[in-house]
Parts: sequence; structure tokens; C-alpha cells
Amino acid sequence: MDRLLNVMTFFSVSLIALVLFSVRRSHIRVEYSVSWLGAAVTLLLLSRSRNTLEWLASMLQLTYAPLALLFLVLLVFLVVFYRFSVIISELKDANIALAQKVAILEYRIESVPNNEKVKSTGA
Repeated sequence: MDRLLNVMTFFSVSLIALVLFSVRRSHIRVEYSVSWLGAAVTLLLLSRSRNTLEWLASMLQLTYAPLALLFLVLLVFLVVFYRFSVIISELKDANIALAQKVAILEYRIESVPNNEKVKSTGA
């Protein structure tokens, strides 16, 4: 049990360091790093508190406490992935709307006769 908990602690500290390094280098935006930091801190806290794990295991009717940790880690990361799926969907919708607006503006510019273009530029 201790070995698995130590490995999970190592992974959580590594994830925290990776996220902070990525934020510092501007590879990831701060508002997106909060989810990853929250997941990593949750993993770290659960991997270091044996009593909480045993209580969670009993609540989930599991006989092996680290299995409860793995279950909760999976749950936390599924929530993070769902959040990012929602963000990506919103960005895709915004991209489509922006592309449509650009297409409308290009059509309007191309539909203006040449002499009106010259008058509006002042030449």
C-alpha cells in the first residue's frame, strides 16, 4: 500500500511542477491550469492521508484503500476532461461564428463597386 501511495505522491508532485512550469513558460493559460492544479493537489492530499483513504474505501465498500484513491483520481480527471471538452466546444462555436462574420464582411467588401471603393479611400 505504501509503495502505491508513494508513486501517486510522486506523480502528483510531478504534475504540479509540470503545470507550474508550463504556466511560467506560457504554454498553458492560468485559467486552464487551475483544473490541473486542483486535480494534482487532490491526488497529493489523498495519497498522503491514509485515514481519509480508508474511510473512503469503507464508504465505497472496497477492501483495498489505494483502490479508492485510484477511483477518485479517475473521477477527478474525468471532471477535468469534461470541463475541457465544454471549453473546446465553446471555442469551436465561437470560431464558426467568427468565420461566418468574416465571410459576410468579405462579401460586402467585394460587392462594393470599384468607384465607391476609390471615393471612400480618398484617392
